[in-house]
Formats: sequence, structure tokens, C-alpha cells
Amino acid sequence: MQKNGASAEPEEVFEDTLAPEPEDQLEPTDEPVADEAVAEGPEPEGQDAPEAPSSQDVPEPDESSAAEIKVERVEEQAVEAPLDPETIIHDPDEGRISADAAIAPKRTPGVIHTEHEAEGRNRHAVVYAFANQKGGVAKTTTTLNLAVAFAESGHRVLCVDLDPQGNLTMSQGIDPDKVEKSMFDVLVHRVPIRDIIQDREIDIAVASIDLAGAEIAMSTMIGRERSLEKALDEVADDYDFVCIDTPPSLGLLTVNALTAADKVIVPVQCEYLSMRGLVQLQNTLEMIRENLNPGVVIEGILPTMLDSRTVHAKEAVEILEENFGDLVFKSRIRKAIKFAEAPVRGSSVLKYDPKGNAAEYYRDLAKEVLTHGAS
Repeated sequence: MQKNGASAEPEEVFEDTLAPEPEDQLEPTDEPVADEAVAEGPEPEGQDAPEAPSSQDVPEPDESSAAEIKVERVEEQAVEAPLDPETIIHDPDEGRISADAAIAPKRTPGVIHTEHEAEGRNRHAVVYAFANQKGGVAKTTTTLNLAVAFAESGHRVLCVDLDPQGNLTMSQGIDPDKVEKSMFDVLVHRVPIRDIIQDREIDIAVASIDLAGAEIAMSTMIGRERSLEKALDEVADDYDFVCIDTPPSLGLLTVNALTAADKVIVPVQCEYLSMRGLVQLQNTLEMIRENLNPGVVIEGILPTMLDSRTVHAKEAVEILEENFGDLVFKSRIRKAIKFAEAPVRGSSVLKYDPKGNAAEYYRDLAKEVLTHGAS
């Protein structure tokens, strides 16, 4: 009679038939090894294995104790693997943060960060190009002050000066004629953009007069329209926003900016002649979408240098809203002498006159852009 059927027989019959055959005694999973075998040490090489002890030397196991041993071994095998205190025994809410804390900016503005905060937290920068082929419409003023307004709210911001005049660079107290390397070297000689970034109110990739020859130097380069896009790829996760100041033209430098941009902000002086160039800019953007950057969109049209005392300025804003509707920002940048004084001090208007109306204009614009944009 087999052991599996012992439960159906009287106890004395089970004890008579329980003694296993000698071959069974060698199985390490069923019975412990005898103390004598352990004391003898390892088996000499080349000799036959010793005979298993007879049934007289091995005490007959009790039915209840044998069952308990097997149950304990099964439980040990089932529990041992998954019970890792580092992965199992912990609070399921440990390490979680609130939704507000997750979306809040974490890094100090004005610092170049080369390491990511944590796995899964890498954030690709949103790139804004400030473009209008007409000069004198406050592109540079808007680029700098909106970027500083972003930084005030705790975001990481990089400004890129792509204008050969270097006005954005000068507005942060940097002499374009004294910089060793500039955006010219980034675009033409493929110098890493980190090498030319300087830390001021915000990080700024500086310009020099050499940029005036960049378009000619890049004319024979393959993929010249994507030079800026490739340069920004290496710092895309170091910043929340990249703001690009473009020259007053629709040449190769502006095309590079529009190709690298996610969104375009168009500063427009509240005068009739300034608005005439918007159609040409829209045509250029359409060509960029078809050939280089399908995802670029106009974030909004920003009325600047508004003098609300004149009828002409009010009519200009009305013409903008009639033709472009929701694309026109609700924010208005009105004329203020502080905009002319701040660059002389090498600072933004938000630092030069933080409590003045001029600073509030750009703080209001930053709130509008950070929420839903012009639309």
C-alpha cells in the first residue's frame, strides 16, 4: 500500500508500511542528512557512495510531525521569494506628491542645469520666437521682459539673441563687441550653445556683430535652416522656456528661429504701417509649416507702444481685432519712458522699476501666455 493512501487505514498499519526503501533515504528534500554523514566530511574522490542506513537506524517519523514539516517547507518556498522589504513592505503612498506640487517649477531660475531632476520628470522647453520684419516694434523689449516675468514665477528661461545688433545682449549689461564666442559660432562653427550662455537676470545666449555675416557663411551649409534647432536640442531639458529675439527681417536667421520655435509671438506697434507686414509674416510662416516645421503656430499678436490718448492708436487696435480676432492678446504694452531707461542700466524693466506700470504690463502678459495664450 502507498503512502498517499495511509489516511484510509488504521494507524498501526500506517506505521508498518511507512518505512521507505533505501533509495528514498538519499533524497535531500524528504529527510535531513544523518549527523554521522555530516561529520565524515566530503566523499573521497573515486569511491562509491556509502550505503544508505537501514530502516533500523532511522526512527520512524510521526505522521503529524512529517505533515507539519512538509507544510512549513511549502510555506517557506512560497513566501521567501516575494518578501523583499525594500519593494513590498512599505507605505503605498510613500513618495507621492500633490498635483499642485507636481506642476510647480522646481529649479532656480538663471542657472544652467545639466542633470535632470528625476526619471520621468524631463521637460522639453517650449520655444517662443518673437518675430516681425519691421523694426522698432519692441521685439527685444518684449523678449527680455516677458522672459524675466516667466523667471519671476519660478520658471527656467533661456533667451537667445539672434539679432546682429545685439540689443538683447546689451540690455543685460553685456558688451557684444567683447564676447569671445556668440551665436555666430553656434550657427556657423557648431560650437555647443552652452559655451556662449551667460548668467544674468535670465540665461542669455549672446550675440555679436559677427551675426551680420552668418547668413552668407551658412548659405552653403546643408540643413542650414535647422542649425538653431539642433543647437537648442542639447539644452531643451534644462529650461521651461526659450525666448528667441529675431532680426527685423525674414532672412535665414529668422527662418532658423521659426523652424526651431513651437510658437510665435508677433509684437506690433499700434500704427497702420506696422500692421502692413503681418500678411507677409503669415505667408512666411505658411512656407515654414509646409517645408520645415509643421507644428509652429502663432501664439498671439501683441499690440505694443500703445498711446491710448490718440485716436489713431485706438483705430489700429480695432483693425487688428477685426482682422485677427482671438489671436490678438488682451494685454496691451503702453508707452513708458521706463522701457528706454532700463537698458541703459543693463536690466529689464521688471528689475529697474519692479512696482511701476511698465513692469505690470509684462507680468499681465506672462499670466496670459502661461494660461491660455491669446486665444
